[in-house]
Formats: sequence, structure tokens, C-alpha cells
Amino acid sequence: MFSPLLLSLTILAASTEDAIYWKNEAVVELQAALDAQNLNQGIAKNVIIFIGDGMGIPSITAGRIFKGQLKGTSGEEEKLSFEDFPHAGLIKTYNTDAQTPDSAATATAYLCGVKTKRGVIGIDDRVTRGDCSTGAGGNVDSIVRRGQYAGRVSRKASGVVSTTRVTHATPAAAYAHVPERSWETNRPIPLSEKRDGCSDIGSQLASSTDLNVVLGGGRAAMMALSQVDPEYPRMRGLRTDGKDLIGQWQSNHADAGHTNYHYVWNKAQFDSIDSATTNYLLGLFEPSHMHFAFRRQNDTAGEPSLTEMTEKAIQILSNDPDGFVLLVESGRIDHGHHMGSAQYALEEVVELEKAVKRATELVDISDTLIIVTADHSHTMMLQGYSTRGNSILGFANDKTPLDKMPYTSLGYLNGPGAVRTAAERNIEGFPDPSSNKTLLSIRPDDSNWDTASRVYLQQALIPLESETHGGEDVPIYAIGPMAHLFHTTHEQSYISHAMQYAACIGDYAGACDRTTVPSVNNIVNTHGVLGGSATNVRGSWQMIVLMATVIILRVI
Repeated sequence: MFSPLLLSLTILAASTEDAIYWKNEAVVELQAALDAQNLNQGIAKNVIIFIGDGMGIPSITAGRIFKGQLKGTSGEEEKLSFEDFPHAGLIKTYNTDAQTPDSAATATAYLCGVKTKRGVIGIDDRVTRGDCSTGAGGNVDSIVRRGQYAGRVSRKASGVVSTTRVTHATPAAAYAHVPERSWETNRPIPLSEKRDGCSDIGSQLASSTDLNVVLGGGRAAMMALSQVDPEYPRMRGLRTDGKDLIGQWQSNHADAGHTNYHYVWNKAQFDSIDSATTNYLLGLFEPSHMHFAFRRQNDTAGEPSLTEMTEKAIQILSNDPDGFVLLVESGRIDHGHHMGSAQYALEEVVELEKAVKRATELVDISDTLIIVTADHSHTMMLQGYSTRGNSILGFANDKTPLDKMPYTSLGYLNGPGAVRTAAERNIEGFPDPSSNKTLLSIRPDDSNWDTASRVYLQQALIPLESETHGGEDVPIYAIGPMAHLFHTTHEQSYISHAMQYAACIGDYAGACDRTTVPSVNNIVNTHGVLGGSATNVRGSWQMIVLMATVIILRVI
């Protein structure tokens, strides 16, 4: 519906960015804001959550400029596709024990609806990191799982897509429960924990026959040490328990009576999959993480892009008449930042944007909630007073620093950009006895560097071999049914609850009439914290003690 007030305003042609130009821009945005008041309060048949791992506000700003400059524009006026979503907010990312978070605990928050300790996946805050026994009764299920039960007669299809290993922190939170994120295989689990029956992430994935689509990297975590990788003959699996989890995944589906399940590991096999007849698909395209986007073309066996994986997942999941829940992660944004390379990270931001755009084309937005957010930020910042259109990867072109040496528009507070190799020892510095690198006492002169080269690392202040996460809030963008639930500054754990409410599943399966929100007691009693293994009794007694304490305090 259009506002008569705005319709009365004529959109005038402007050849420059004069007053008319900015008034035109404002009218368009005002109309979009008025249209956003027509809230979609329907039930979300489908839910898609896109995670840009490490994609904080600086990455989004630099990413849009980078995208625009790739198109030949100045860049600042560009938009990433999801920035036009009608609803947005900010997300607080801290963990229960950490001011600056890690990706395991953040994934547990936005997928499972519960904040937890750093390094923990799918278990609430009661757990001690690395100690299974302390997590008894604390398992929490993700929205990917909760679409499959909890009040529904029928189940939603579900999928996980990532450019990282599928056993990595973010995708693992969709299906696994571990007190230590590094337990991707049986190998790193301490013997004492193995005796307690702790299960690694790969094993939990192999038994997750209710997941319809799993696409990403990470073959090695699913293969025994005796198995040779099909793409790289010199590489073998990582498992020391002798298990072939890929074969086990296939046999588990056969035992469950499933049909039309497929495993693929290269692009040709992926392309040959008929989405219309496929019920289950496991695709593992690299032993570890998938390639950065620019390296994908050099992969001899070939691997699909994030957009192609997203499209295939949506096509397969759409076969379910009850709808689906899909997690899509652009995981290598984070890796680019950890390397201290803004270019690597920004290229992956653009890849995510393409995947989001394709998703909006494939689904019906009237019944599909799409969310785009990040798990955390990084220490990269835009700096200086560069002129409009200056290369986002170039030197800032404003003031001359006191040391008379150039600096780039993008820089990191910490990371490998603060060190130089031993070959550059002509620069005054302090030798680091733990490596062959030199810690600088003065900033180097990068005048002769091609700052748009992929080997260039933006300068950093604090020397670290791997740049760290940032602890500031991250944005969230939403479109579709109940997207307006994202409207202010939210706890990260709120995201899962809002998605469940929108889809009328999980804790909110009884809220389909949109007139009530379940009581806290009902949510606690139906949540995954009482689910999982033989720890239920202990969890139930803890809940009884907690409720009794509350009653006593009220009486007093």
C-alpha cells in the first residue's frame, strides 16, 4: 500500500548528487518504511538463517564498497542485497564466560536459544568445557532439530550448508552436543572422556539421519586413518577408531528405510543430483574447509559455490510440503580476517550476498522467513579520511602520518600484519624466539606493496599469529513472516526463539494463533535441556529443585 503523501511527491531527475538526488533517495526509503508497517504475521513455512562468520558492521560496510568497486562504481552508494530487508536490529554476542565470543557458543545461542561457555556446542552453561559429565541434562537442541518435532504431527525438512568443515563450530551446533568444539573426530577426545561415553561431532553427524541436506567441507573427519582421500591420494582420514563415517551415514539411511539418499564429493557428482527425486544429500567437497572463492576454479575435482549449494539445498528441501529449516554459513569470511587479509574476507562477504540474493529468488517471501546475521565481528576497521571512491583495499589518501609512511583504509587492531618474515630483518625489530618472524618496533613502509594483492596483509597494531574476533554488536536483517520480531538490540539467544515463534515450532508450537506467548515454565519444560541420553533424570531433579526454590522465595 502506498502513502498518498509520498505519491504526491514527484521523483525528479538528478544528474548529480545535489539536493534533488538526496530528496529522491529519502522518498524511496520513506516509502519502504511505510510499506514495512504492513506486517506479515503469518506462520513461516520455511526458515533460512544465513551466517556470515565474522561479518561485523565493518565487514558489511567494506563489503558493500568492495562490491561496488568491482562493478566500476565508487562503491559507497552500493548495497548488499540483504541490506534492503525491511527489518533489522543489533545482536549482543558475548558468551556466558567471555566478553568477546567464539563461534561455538554463538552458534549455540542463535540456533539453540541458550547462551553458553566459549568452545561449547549444544550444551547449556552448566557444562565445564571439555568435561562431558558436567553437561549431564544440559543438551539443547537447535531450531534445525526442533522443526522435526516438539508439538508438530509432521516434521519439517532440514539442511546445513557451509564453506567450512561440516563438523566445524557453526554447522555442528545444528546437530551436535559436545563440551569441546575441537572434538570433530575421536582423536582429540581424552581417554577419560571416551570412557564416559563422549561422542565426537563426526559420529553425531553420521547418526543424524533426520538431516536432509548437509553440504560443505570436512571429508577427513569422516574417514578412517587407513582410508585414502579420493581427491588427494597423499591425504588420509583423521579418525583413529577405524570408522568410515561416510559409509556409516549411508548404511544408517538404509537401516532407517530411507530412499534416494546420495553422497557426493566433487562438482560433477553434485551437478548430477536430481533435486526433485533426492531425499537426502551429503556432500563433502574437501578434506578440510572448502576453498576460498577465488581459488575454487583451481580445484581439479571441482566444488560448488556457496550460491550453488544454497540453491541445491532449497530445491531438495522444498520437496517437503511441511516446509524446511536451513542453516547457510559463509564461514571463510572469518578465516580471511584471522589471516589478516581484508581482501580474502571481503570476497567471501560478496559470495554470501550472492547466495542470499539467489535464495530470495527461489522461495516465496510471503511464507519464508530469511535472516542474515553474523556470529561475531573482527578487529578490522575503516580508518582515515579517504576521498569518495578511493580503493577500499588501497592506501588512505588524506593526511600524512607522523612517521611519513602510508597506511591503508582498512587495518586490524591485531594479527599477523604486525609481523614480518626473517627475510625483512633489515627493518628494526625485536626477534621472536618462537618463530622465524620479526616483531616490529616501527611501522614498515609499504609504499612498494600492491595492497590489492592477495599476498598483502593489512598492517596491525598488536602482533598475533592469528587475528582475533571483535566483541561489538553485530547486525541482523530479516524479511518474511514475523521478520518484525527483530527490531532493537537483542541477546543472540533471542534469534532462535524468534525463529521458532515465526514458524510455530519447538517451544512455540502452541503459539500459532499469534495472540499469546507461552509462559517461561512451559518453555523450560519443553526445551531440549531435558532431552538427550540418560542424563534426563539428573536434569529433571535440577529443574524440580529450581522450581521449589522459586516457590519458597516467593512465600518468604
